[in-house]
This record gives sequence, structure tokens and C-alpha cells, in this order.
Amino acid sequence: MLIGALVLIGGLGGGALGAEAVISRLPATSNASATSSPAVSAASNAVAAQPLSAAALYKQAAPGIVTITTEVARRGGTGEGTGSGIVLDTSGNILTNAHVIAGASQIQVTFSDGKTASASVAGSNTAADLAVVHVSVAASSLHPIPLGDSNTLRVGDAVYAIGAPFGLAETMTAGIVSGLNRSNQGTGLSGLIQTDAPINPGNSGGALLNTLGQVIGVNDSIESPIAGNVGVGFAIPINAVKQLLNSLEGGANQ
Repeated sequence: MLIGALVLIGGLGGGALGAEAVISRLPATSNASATSSPAVSAASNAVAAQPLSAAALYKQAAPGIVTITTEVARRGGTGEGTGSGIVLDTSGNILTNAHVIAGASQIQVTFSDGKTASASVAGSNTAADLAVVHVSVAASSLHPIPLGDSNTLRVGDAVYAIGAPFGLAETMTAGIVSGLNRSNQGTGLSGLIQTDAPINPGNSGGALLNTLGQVIGVNDSIESPIAGNVGVGFAIPINAVKQLLNSLEGGANQ
């Protein structure tokens, strides 16, 4: 069954110490130019890439996660669905699951500040369960989240999921990578990231983040015999998503 949605870079301490040693041997008049050396720049980048606390990560990433509400025609009337989405850029492209917007006659996006906007489907790939919807809003309302590298994931890495489980917008849960290259018989998808970070109906299309706040997966589904979270959630690796983004943003529908 499909339901709503759900990584670590080490520092370069040695590089920083090396840069400090070089600087200490230079004359005082050379310090200004030394601070712009490649060694110092590398050390600065290493410091900037330190893992974030859960609170800092949430503050940074939550504005880039939206709640997607759809209206779907059903026998005898209409129904409403809820999922999540990831802001890709300031042009209005938002990534989600194809099943979140499937059959929708109307799509509404709600941002973290409570503002809403109508959305249209830019492109969808049912087989990959991925879609991009587009909104026409001011760039200042859009807060893209950086995409990471899912190939660096290891079992045991800490991850965070942000989405709208049961319609509760901007909910964050935490866990670890429980397995890699998994298959989900319910969805037919393979090569998935398995996580024990709780994901529930409404999380679909939301982000699975590493500890740097980068998207390393798109939360897709859970597998459960009791129609609830039992610690086995699946996400589509972001590297697989990257291969399809150009076609999805360009209007491909498969």
C-alpha cells in the first residue's frame, strides 16, 4: 500500500590542522594572503559541512517542505487526498510522488507560512512513482532544499523525515537507514532505501534527509500488515530521482 511519505559527511580535521601549521610559519605580513589559500578554503568548507543538530536541521529544511492537498473525483462525489512535496527551485517546481497527485482534478500546495497556491502537474512517471508539480508564486516564497548523494548512504546512518503525516504539516521524525536496495512488493519499486524513521499516510512525497539537511530520498510508502507504521518505511533514492528530473520538469508523462 502507498501512503504518505520519509546521511553523513565527515570533517577534514587533518586539513584544518595542516593549514594552521602553514600559517603559523608565515611572516605576520603574509597572514592576510594566507587566509585565502586553498588549504584554508578547504578547512572552511569542512567546518561548514559538519552535521546539524535535529533542531537546526528542522529550522533549515522545514520551509522547503509543502503539504499537497488534492481533490479526486470518486463514484458518487469527490474525495480529498493529502501528501507532501519538496521545493526544488525558486521557479516553482515541487517534487512529489506520482500517486499523491494521481487522478486529481485540483491540486493545492500549502507552504510552511500557511500560504496556499494552486498547482498544475508539470510531469509524472507512474512507473517510478515520481512527479513534479508547478506553482506560480513569488520566488521569495520558495525555499529549495539541496539534493544530496544517496550513493554515500550506509546502513546505520542517521536520517530524518519531514512531511505531513495524517495532515499534520511539517512533522519531523528521526531514525536510521535500516537497509539499502530494498524492493517493495506492494508498489513494485526496487532499489529503495529502508528506514525506521516513522512515516505514515501523508508523508508520501516528503523528504528523507541526511544530517547535513540534504535530501537523500523521497519518502514513498510503508509495508505493514496492520495498516500502520511498524518501523519499515521506504524512500526512493535521490540519485534515481535526479536521472528523471529533467524529463519531469519538461512535461514528460509516463
